[in-house]
Amino acid sequence: MKYRCFAAARFARRLALLTLVGGALGAQAQTRVLINPGDQAEQSRFAVYNAWKTAIEQALRKAAPGSSSATAISTDATADLQTTRSRIHDVYVAPAHVVGSAVRYGYTPVLGLDRPVQAVLVAPADSAITSLAQAQGKRLGLPQQDSVVTYLLRGEINAANTTIKRHFGPLFQTRYQDALLPCLQLRRCDVVAVERAVFDRWSAAGEKLRVVMETRSVPGLSVALRDDSKVDAEGFRAALGDALAAGAVLNDGSNTVALKGDDFKYVSTLGYFTPRSLSGAQVVDAAAVAQMLQRGARYIDTRTDAEFKAGHVPGARLVPYGEKSAKDADYDASLDQFDTASLGTDRSVELIFACNGAECWKSYKASQAALKAGFTKVHWFRGGFPEWRDAGQKIAAGG
Repeated sequence: MKYRCFAAARFARRLALLTLVGGALGAQAQTRVLINPGDQAEQSRFAVYNAWKTAIEQALRKAAPGSSSATAISTDATADLQTTRSRIHDVYVAPAHVVGSAVRYGYTPVLGLDRPVQAVLVAPADSAITSLAQAQGKRLGLPQQDSVVTYLLRGEINAANTTIKRHFGPLFQTRYQDALLPCLQLRRCDVVAVERAVFDRWSAAGEKLRVVMETRSVPGLSVALRDDSKVDAEGFRAALGDALAAGAVLNDGSNTVALKGDDFKYVSTLGYFTPRSLSGAQVVDAAAVAQMLQRGARYIDTRTDAEFKAGHVPGARLVPYGEKSAKDADYDASLDQFDTASLGTDRSVELIFACNGAECWKSYKASQAALKAGFTKVHWFRGGFPEWRDAGQKIAAGG
């Protein structure tokens, strides 16, 4: 009997100790880090990722002692742009268009590499094309749509009140910028868009080329920290600078440079902004959405499951829009997936479509799909979840 009591007491003490340890571990903060190495060859991409991962983790151990980190690699800047609006990650290491979006949604630049990026439109030196206007209808070579080069060019084309599809002729896209040189050499492309550094390298190798258009420069690969993160920003900046100086990231001769939000103002105004109106639908703001929900309108959230669980409008229904088409008004809806059948059979019901702000095209495209399916009361909440959150409205989390 005494033995059983002693054993029971010892078990209780162990259970209490395990509970205490488990609670401490559960309370331990985890810093979520996303690293997108940008336009790199496949082997270089992972080398750059690993070098940054090492430096970031070393800096976090100094700036946030006792915390853990979870680091992931990304090869899809389009998806990264969506996560900045949901503020899923605490730290981003990414090209300028991703960090620029992050800055707009509650992140602060920490530092970056002193290798600014400028997109240039390049033609053979003997070409008759000498300007963007003269490139109209010509064959264009581009990196993939999530490249910072494509982002910059698309933004400048949109600013000229047209689209890439409307302005140019046939489009050739490839993951790696160097693959665009043979397209010029073989005269399959009339013009190609690449980084200024890539053009300079081609020219130094003897290629006879000319720049016919250029964008403004934007910061190179940069680091941003979420404003409400538990990580001490100044301590992280100092520790990261030391870790980068001692590691492999700066082996190419680059240096770090301090950055501020204004450095990303230009890039954050370009890119994938949706139109301001949608024929057949009514554009609404957060205040109007709140009133519509009170009278029974259905809020259709077209984001991903992870974004929805991180935070959404109370009562919203998740109907993800599977987006593969380009982020412009000339998108090909046949490339996408959206289940209009899940919207119900009552074509007169009030529907509100939303995603992650003015840069997010999913709700724009879902609204178009609903209109084509015969729904007559389609409302497009262009500002989406970020506007709802910034308006101080209630937010739900989880499934």
